[in-house]
Amino acid sequence: MKIALITENSQAAKNSVIHDALTAVAEPLGHQVFNYGMYTAEDKASLTYVMNGLLAGILLNSKAVDFVVTGCGTGMGSMLACNAMPGVFCGLVIDPTDAFLFSQINDGNAISMPYAKGFGWAAELNLQDCYRKIFENEGGAGYPKERAHFMAANRSILKDVKAASCRDMLTILKTVDQDLLKAAIAGERFAEYFYANSQDEEMSAYLRSLAA
Repeated sequence: MKIALITENSQAAKNSVIHDALTAVAEPLGHQVFNYGMYTAEDKASLTYVMNGLLAGILLNSKAVDFVVTGCGTGMGSMLACNAMPGVFCGLVIDPTDAFLFSQINDGNAISMPYAKGFGWAAELNLQDCYRKIFENEGGAGYPKERAHFMAANRSILKDVKAASCRDMLTILKTVDQDLLKAAIAGERFAEYFYANSQDEEMSAYLRSLAA
């Protein structure tokens, strides 16, 4: 699985802590982690939580990654921004129980975490425990197990509802504020990571044209 880490500006100073916790869990399980930044609070390219959602939509809809780990001060803003995008199903994860239930019941493709609220002593251990509950087991197995069939049916219905209520990602890219979009893809490693992994030629071509 290819996993993207996206950190917004208010929590950029914690990127290395978050990245270390994520890779410590994900890489031994055979997953790849791509750190899309922000890397420090002084980065030239600054991401807001709204841009987190836009970037998550780009990465998941192009299949450049399979899963997005993001967040902000409370986790709420990034979760809302992610869920505004087509094909993105983002859960708010605060503790390992949230992570386990989101994985087994909702089987989404993104999580948003609070990196200020409640982020105290041994916070990196909580991060690792959360990531472990997401990535060590196959998602969508259901909890409790006897309700797995109903949960899978509801996930399918939700995907259909979201597909009916959202425009496709390329249309969004062409109609969203173009300065906002340019800022969202201005990270120093975006081009390196995205274009090598994107499976959507039209989306890639459009984003290349913006950067040209």
